[in-house]
Amino acid sequence: MKMLLISILLLGALTSGAAQADKLRDSRTAVPEIAALEPELEALYRDLHEHPELAFHEERTAETLAKRVKELGFEVTTGVGKTGLVAIMRNGPGPVVMLRTELDALPIEEKTGLPFASKVTTPNAAGIVVPVAHACGHDLHMAGWYGAAKIMSQRRRAWHGTLMLVGQPAEEITSGASAMLNDGLFTRFPKPDYALSMHDEPSLPSGQIGFHAGFFRASLDAVEVTIFGRGGHGGRPQNAVDPIVIAARAVLGIQTIVSRETDPLSPAVVTIGSIHGGTGGNVIPDEVRMQMTVRTYDAKVREHILASIKRQVEAEATAANAPKMPEVKVVGGTDPVYNDPALTSRLASALRRNLGADAVNQMPAKMTSEDFSQYGRAGASAVLLHIGAVNPAALAKGDKIPDLHSPFWAPELEPTLRALVSAEVIILTELLRTQSPDAALGRTH
Repeated sequence: MKMLLISILLLGALTSGAAQADKLRDSRTAVPEIAALEPELEALYRDLHEHPELAFHEERTAETLAKRVKELGFEVTTGVGKTGLVAIMRNGPGPVVMLRTELDALPIEEKTGLPFASKVTTPNAAGIVVPVAHACGHDLHMAGWYGAAKIMSQRRRAWHGTLMLVGQPAEEITSGASAMLNDGLFTRFPKPDYALSMHDEPSLPSGQIGFHAGFFRASLDAVEVTIFGRGGHGGRPQNAVDPIVIAARAVLGIQTIVSRETDPLSPAVVTIGSIHGGTGGNVIPDEVRMQMTVRTYDAKVREHILASIKRQVEAEATAANAPKMPEVKVVGGTDPVYNDPALTSRLASALRRNLGADAVNQMPAKMTSEDFSQYGRAGASAVLLHIGAVNPAALAKGDKIPDLHSPFWAPELEPTLRALVSAEVIILTELLRTQSPDAALGRTH
């Protein structure tokens, strides 16, 4: 009986491995050119991973991509929106289809232990030297973007229209899309009929495509609050007004905005991620600074939360007899991502047709934000898709997976990169094809 059980388990493992191998072969079959490109794409990924750059400082990154796509025959313009790039391939009459990738990294110290882990440090906007790492997968996105560009350039006979590749800076501070649009992205260059992008996803197994029609990613408001007090000796608090105590009370009050003032069926998040004040244990400071993020989907909820934050901190300052009312500033943000439902359905169908039904699944909306939303608001029919980037066995076991923006985040490179390129080629071909789907993808029966 014991030997029989072992045999069954071994057979199951072999069958599972064969099934996984079949899936990998299917991915290559959908876009066969990927097989020859894999070494080049992996080398590009490692190079970008080792050399991350902060928002609006992506000079080397943009130059690396610009040189490569120019060699493919694209018309390349750099310096759009400060450090962004636009690459155009005109291939006769047809729609204008835009594929965006992000260029920037995060001020995070990488702790993945990878042999090509980032060791970069650089001054941030405030002049403080910080570590830098691609802890959100933009290096993966760029490698996939270039792979799709190369394959589409090789397939010019199979599609008609204009392919517009956008390398966007400063996504991590949700400023790059607006910067490019303000610099004429949709006026100096052909305005896209369709705007597409893909993002790596830690909740999906490597290579699986996730989609969500309608509102998909939340709006973002970055809020800075300065609370003023009256400094003094820590041993004589009666002669001071302590802004640390005011801030502590305000933090607790702000948490009730979502729990007690917002409809539970309208998702919202307020996170206070930074609080700074004081220089020593026996000194009451003059002021405390807080930084927070507000995420919503509904415009009225968004407006109410921002007003309530101001109300809460002013009320605490008044109660403490503060010498001055707090300053509350919204210093940046973006709108929610809205995926055009008809286009989302069309792309999901094309992906399922080419990659298989099990490889493409609907996923829930997320409270994270993306300034990709600005392209849809500027008039393009827009869709943001996600690509699973986690080892399937780790997900199946329920392992604790590092999230995006974690110093430990590293996507499972294969088959994620391969599936990313496949998916981008498939959706670009779907929107630019002039033949039947099978003929455009180079398949015969």
